[in-house]
Amino acid sequence: MDQKPSVASARPGAPVRIHSGMGSLVKVLRMREVLLFAVTLALSLAISRMTPYFLTAGNLKAMLIGMVPTAIIAVGMAIVLVGGGLDLSVGSVMALSGTVAGLLMLKGASIWLALMLTLISGALIGLANGLVITRIRVNPLIATLGMMTIARGIAFVATEGFSVSGLPEGFAYWGQGSVLQVPPMVFVMAALVIAGDLALRKTKVMREVYYVGGNERAALLSGIPVNRVKVTTYMISAVLAAVAGIMLASRLMSGTPTAGIGLELNVIAAAVLGGASLVGGEGSVLGAFLGTVFMTILGNSMILLAVSIYWQGVASGLVLITVVGIDMFVRTRRGEA
Repeated sequence: MDQKPSVASARPGAPVRIHSGMGSLVKVLRMREVLLFAVTLALSLAISRMTPYFLTAGNLKAMLIGMVPTAIIAVGMAIVLVGGGLDLSVGSVMALSGTVAGLLMLKGASIWLALMLTLISGALIGLANGLVITRIRVNPLIATLGMMTIARGIAFVATEGFSVSGLPEGFAYWGQGSVLQVPPMVFVMAALVIAGDLALRKTKVMREVYYVGGNERAALLSGIPVNRVKVTTYMISAVLAAVAGIMLASRLMSGTPTAGIGLELNVIAAAVLGGASLVGGEGSVLGAFLGTVFMTILGNSMILLAVSIYWQGVASGLVLITVVGIDMFVRTRRGEA
């Protein structure tokens, strides 16, 4: 379930009392991971009755592979949101990373050197985001929105708008290879989700992210290096976006500067759906992953049911508004909004 350290209680103001009926509803809504799993299972059962193609091995495998980049980015987004931040640049960083990796390999760099340099470039982008937000005090939405356009622009300039193709065959292993009949990128996703969730829940360093997001002033007074923690969350987010870009490029065997357009909104929706709060201090990587699974199934079901792609965008927007509304409702009933 969502976790929130006791420092968050340092916020001024006493909690409001909730009537028993409303209190029970709020408790259920706070069990976000369990509730989300149940809703996802119910949605899957409903879709399986509406179309016979949903539970086929081919469709399930396609969904699993297709959700990999989003799920990897959702790990970083959950950490940023828990820390009270927001990162709108992840889709562009993913696209830039795929093109950077491709261009480096075409220039003669070995696969591993190209991947390492790509991850370093992602870390530098995250560092830039963090420093602009913590040192110059630019609002996270504006700072990462600016980085979103910068990263995408660099990808277009570097490729002149064309996809980077002709990549070495060995690079296809992560996205097109087979381990237990699924590409290794699926296991990379699973490893990152597990590691991210355990780190955020169990390690002292990552637990500080909850303190910073829950009550930044209290965290600062308790000796936590708030700025360093914030910068670290943005670096983690950007590096994971770079990993997602590498995995996608390996799957497609090309670096595409147009990849990930609008992806940031789906990732935010998935993270918030999984229990992350837009005001910080709450959430988990597992919840964000479950949110990604739900969004993937929802999108896949609309495709199978021949729903217009334009209505799919409408559905994603409605999901985002709904889950944020639920989050604000719960916080209001607790007297925190």
